Amino acid sequence: MACPYFYPTRRLLAWMEAPLLPLGDPYEGVCRAVAGQDWQPGEVAVRNWCNMGYARGECPRFPQNGSPDAIRFAVGRADGDGVEIHYTLESHHAPAGDGVVTYSGGSIEDCPDPLLRRQAEAYAASYLRRKP
Repeated sequence: MACPYFYPTRRLLAWMEAPLLPLGDPYEGVCRAVAGQDWQPGEVAVRNWCNMGYARGECPRFPQNGSPDAIRFAVGRADGDGVEIHYTLESHHAPAGDGVVTYSGGSIEDCPDPLLRRQAEAYAASYLRRKP
């Protein structure tokens, strides 16, 4: 359940023994909690909040409005390089919206939200790296 404001930019290879993570792999990235102000979070924020979600009340940049706390992803089906990804937005540990996007050819085309799209792409890429 990654932070809904986290825009992953590349895999974080320095996290040697990463726990099971919501995006599959650990990622570096930028915080987009404040519209139009990309911010580079430090190592602690990336490990504890950006990759893990549920940062409300912990991360000083997390909005206090009714926004979701996290995004959860799951693979619905996979064939070839196409992956159907189901997502659920969560607010206060309860569902706050859901949907399905399709990853194919290295990107997702059917998602207008750039943060959700990029997280789903990172999740799909992590899934495909692990798929036998």
